[in-house]
Amino acid sequence: MQPFPPARRRLATLVAAAFLSPFAGAAPAMTQTKAAEPQTAQSHAYVGMWVTPDGYVRHELLPNGRYDEARGSRQSAYRGRYEVRGTHIDYWDDTGFTADGTFVDANTLHHGGMVFRRVE
Repeated sequence: MQPFPPARRRLATLVAAAFLSPFAGAAPAMTQTKAAEPQTAQSHAYVGMWVTPDGYVRHELLPNGRYDEARGSRQSAYRGRYEVRGTHIDYWDDTGFTADGTFVDANTLHHGGMVFRRVE
C-alpha cells in the first residue's frame, strides 16, 4: 500500500481536526514509554533544524519550545509548540491539530510519515 502524499496527509489531518473540534479544549493524550518528565526546550539535545532528504520540508525546533515548519517556498507554513519526553516528541500546531514523532538517534527524526535528518 502506497503512503498518502504529503498534501493528502495534511488534508486528512485537517478533516480529522475539524471533526474533533468539539474536543479541542481537551488535553491531548500523551504516550509515555517510561516515567519521563517533559524536558524543557533548553535541556534536550534536539533543538535545531531538521530536513527531509529532498529538502522540501524544513522543521526547526526552537529553544523556546516552539517549532516553525517550512514547506517548499512557503516559509513558516506551520507553527506551534512541542514537548520532548525521552525520544518522543509531541506537537500542538497553532491551527489546532496534533502530531508526534520519534527521534531514532541524534540525527534522525521520524514524524508524519517522513524521515528528517538534522542539519548542522
